[in-house]
Amino acid sequence: MPVAVACSVLAAATALPAAASADPGDAEVEVTVRIPEIEEPGVLALSVAGDAVALTENGSDLLVRQFTGRLPTVTVTDTRTLEEIPAGSSWAVLGSSSDFAGTAGQAPISAGHLGWKPRLIDGGGTGLVAEGEEVVTVLDDPTQPGNNVGLVDQELLVSTYDSAEVTGGAYTVDADLYLRTPADVAAGSYHSTLTLSLFE
Repeated sequence: MPVAVACSVLAAATALPAAASADPGDAEVEVTVRIPEIEEPGVLALSVAGDAVALTENGSDLLVRQFTGRLPTVTVTDTRTLEEIPAGSSWAVLGSSSDFAGTAGQAPISAGHLGWKPRLIDGGGTGLVAEGEEVVTVLDDPTQPGNNVGLVDQELLVSTYDSAEVTGGAYTVDADLYLRTPADVAAGSYHSTLTLSLFE
């Protein structure tokens, strides 16, 4: 019996370490993630450095009054990849003007009296971006066949015939503006809106 008691005591003593090793312990798992930049699709975009230009009298004579100014710099930016450009694409910026409305009820001056001479500032290095031809007014003799119409309809400011070859660049252009009216035009303030549109 004493032996049996001793064994019983021994069994209880060996159970204690087993219970200690089963205690839950702390464990750590490191979690990582790499979040890449969102890849926005490229864009073909038009911007203009200003939203107004005031023409001032310059170069009038006895028959014609002339008012000149400069179109704010126009920038065409193309950030698209080659995969985003449809095959055979080209782009162009066209401009047209509304008639000049008198602020005091004067008779309007038609947009045919407003001409421009586009000037390429930065066409990149490909030679594939080009300015449009000069458009003169209805009071002028044509300098190109049929170009004495003024900015009544959509006239070319700048263009390329191969979008894929010029993508990834920014191109700038402005234009000399001139309003020519008969010498007897009514005095006063006039305003018009010159609309520029980018097409592809």
